[in-house]
Amino acid sequence: MKTLYLDSFAGISGDMFLGLMFDLGVEEDFVRAELGKLNLSGYKLVVRPQKRCGIAGSFVDITIDANHPSRSWLQIDQLIATSGLQEKDKRLARRIFRRLGESEGKIHAVELETVHFHEVGAVDSILDIVGAAIALNRLDVDQVLCSPLPLGLGTIETDHGRYPLPAPATLELLRGCPTSLDSSGLELVTPTGAVIVAEIATFAPLPAMTIDRIGYGLGSRDMKDRPNALRGILGKVSTGDTDCDSVTVLETHLDDCNPEWLGALMEQMLEQGALDVAYSALQMKKNRPGIRMTVISTMESAEKLEKLLLRHSSAIGVRRYETHRRKLHRENKLVRTPLGEATVKCLYDEGELIRVTPEYESCRELAQRCGRPLPEIYRLVERAADTLFKNEGAE
Repeated sequence: MKTLYLDSFAGISGDMFLGLMFDLGVEEDFVRAELGKLNLSGYKLVVRPQKRCGIAGSFVDITIDANHPSRSWLQIDQLIATSGLQEKDKRLARRIFRRLGESEGKIHAVELETVHFHEVGAVDSILDIVGAAIALNRLDVDQVLCSPLPLGLGTIETDHGRYPLPAPATLELLRGCPTSLDSSGLELVTPTGAVIVAEIATFAPLPAMTIDRIGYGLGSRDMKDRPNALRGILGKVSTGDTDCDSVTVLETHLDDCNPEWLGALMEQMLEQGALDVAYSALQMKKNRPGIRMTVISTMESAEKLEKLLLRHSSAIGVRRYETHRRKLHRENKLVRTPLGEATVKCLYDEGELIRVTPEYESCRELAQRCGRPLPEIYRLVERAADTLFKNEGAE
């Protein structure tokens, strides 16, 4: 699976993303020619090789010849829709601007059709976003993954006055996305950068991959503690017959919790969407025996489960982190035993059957129906499952 991984250690902006696309090999002349199909004039787009903290990359410099009016979401949407761009580029660019418009509408409590952009309605922001859509489609990747985004604290001047950082639009766009606090005091993630990554990427750790190319899209400032760059890693993730995804792990240590609560809490967690819940023994401070509670969750369910854990146990804090998960391909099949049929789980690695395990519920039901011990049912099912290996080998 062709994958682009965005390593956002210094944040992301529209021009940094576009610069990264060029540094990864997207043709400048093609993107420039496509942007010429928009009804925009009075600008110049130049791509320059530069360095930040000694690291070479591509810097996109857009200069505007004259003052341009601010635009509404509707005007920008129509500008893109009526242009001569390829349909797939139109669709992606319009999706990005619609997401941006919806976030602005929520912040200012106005309908999408009446949203009026100021900074992001300027020509350079339109070129950044539309150019990003064109370039990403030319890169032709199967998936885009991104690291958590660093958010600086402080203030920034806008057309509406002095706003706090992270900018309200940036925060709204990154709702549900993993972020980290940054001590630089700078705006590392701009609204254009946030909306691009929120629309195109899934947040996940760097996966195991065969690396093909590495590129750097450069920002305009020099930072003392790191290169002002967005790093992109382009390569292939080999999945074979395995499934890869990302999960959230919630974890807490408990030394004063009633065990009866924990039994009920596990049931609630699983009912509310937890993928797995586990308890393990600990030796904690003051020589107290304790329990480590570990919950595996989808990213979407993590916050709900985190609140449930805090309300229904003695925990006063929960650790949360995202991790990458690789799963064997699984198929359920029926096998026939002298006592009846039962379900087994077949596990494959790159198309090869490597393991067959009896399905507990199916075996339990068969044991109850026949009045036989569960271990005996397991032995019968395992013997019947041997035929699956023989059949796979025959093929």
